[in-house]
Amino acid sequence: MSVSPMLVRLAAEKATGALLRDHGTLYLVDGRVVHAESPAAPGMDVLLTTAGRIPREGWDEAVDRAGAHRAVGRFLVDSGRLGDGELEICHLGAVFDAAFFALSPTSGPTRFRYGVGHWFGTVRPVSAEAVERETLRRRELLDAVWPYASVDTAPVVPRPAAPGQGLGARRRALLSAADGVRTPADLARFLGRPAFHTLLDVRRLAAAGLIETPLDAAPDATPTPPPPAFPPVPPVADPDIALLRRLRDALEAHL
Repeated sequence: MSVSPMLVRLAAEKATGALLRDHGTLYLVDGRVVHAESPAAPGMDVLLTTAGRIPREGWDEAVDRAGAHRAVGRFLVDSGRLGDGELEICHLGAVFDAAFFALSPTSGPTRFRYGVGHWFGTVRPVSAEAVERETLRRRELLDAVWPYASVDTAPVVPRPAAPGQGLGARRRALLSAADGVRTPADLARFLGRPAFHTLLDVRRLAAAGLIETPLDAAPDATPTPPPPAFPPVPPVADPDIALLRRLRDALEAHL
């Protein structure tokens, strides 16, 4: 199953340009995805500056000096603000995060602008096939944890924990930031975290009964118990899949 037949076609054509959809944009070079952005996902600026990895003035300097050359990522490394590996992991995380939302189902038109590039520049191209597979994996994971997408856009309202009910530090921080007004997307930006990982935590909190959900108003709703958080995935020899797994593990270890 393809999430975007046009993306598959452009990959086969080895096209270069920008794929514009309702919820975001994917940038391709020779048919491979080199960048993605979406209003639903924090960009590299938020991920790097909110977490304190680089100061805002350092980011602004990189954009001012290297943006016109489509080399912001390279400037961050050459100026000593980021290491090569750190840039690659952070950028790949941002790409897959934004691509998840950009490739969400849409009723609007999908357009492609040939030759258009992004000012951040190319870090590590990823195959369109790997982006599609990861997008599908993330959809399945969200539904396996809590199959009601209504919590994805609703304000996050904490509920009291049951006696003895524990939480990890990441989800405690999320609940502390939840003020009953911020949505998961707002919380991702506020905390400087990838939006998908924030959605996943919100669905896990919903499954644990630790946040209010729209289903609470429907007494006949009986959610099914969630399965284990990460169902086993059969081994795949594709190097992009191996990279995705390493990226996922790195992100979840540090967020």
